[in-house]
Amino acid sequence: MRLISWNVNGIRAAVKKDFLTTLQDMQPDVLCIQETKAQDEQVITALGDDHGYHVVPHSAVKLGYSGTAIFSRHQPLSVEFGLDIEQHDQEGRVITAEFDDFFLVTVYTPNSGSELKRLEYREQWDRDFRKHVEQLELKKPVVICGDLNVCHQPIDIARPDANYNKSAGYTQIEIDGIDSLLKAGYIDSFRHLHPDTVKYSWWSMRGGARARNVGWRLDYFLVSEKLSERITGAEILNEVYGSDHCPVVLTLD
Repeated sequence: MRLISWNVNGIRAAVKKDFLTTLQDMQPDVLCIQETKAQDEQVITALGDDHGYHVVPHSAVKLGYSGTAIFSRHQPLSVEFGLDIEQHDQEGRVITAEFDDFFLVTVYTPNSGSELKRLEYREQWDRDFRKHVEQLELKKPVVICGDLNVCHQPIDIARPDANYNKSAGYTQIEIDGIDSLLKAGYIDSFRHLHPDTVKYSWWSMRGGARARNVGWRLDYFLVSEKLSERITGAEILNEVYGSDHCPVVLTLD
């Protein structure tokens, strides 16, 4: 089973940059996207009906902001939206899809913002998101994917010293948040298979960062330890353009 996650930085803009061709080239069984920046009906309209996937969008209340969606070849057994916490569920950030032998949770984790103004909120989000996943895990193993808006280790960011505890996405509080998920029984699939590989999934649009590969690894597949023996592939497709993020891939037997 080939699973792909991609922050598309606006689905309508992505479609104009050959998103649908890229989708067919990548051939995922399931594609999870983040930052659709569109309402549900706008997502469906932008995609048209000739792509061969069931599409479940989840938009924010605020127009043109945040939003997630799941594309799947086979319709999920069930789908739930959000964390069932009103404070968190206004921005279309979480979709939970149930398949035969696992839950797939795609998430667009809140950014801590300029001057870290939203860091306290982010810390609460990380705690509540972990609780959500732990409740699901009582029923079936869970696969978490998406833009987690954090670099876990120095190897995951081109300039760790310049950004540590100064920039959103690389503070100790955010690192502690992903640590807590891993300690709860999840495997960072890319690091599991590629412990020493330097690869990034996001680059600033400024200063030619992508051409110079001054990047951050913000996009992940975290896999329940119960599924560890099924992990056969984990990739970062940094040759794929169309967004400031690139797709990441998980292959399960």
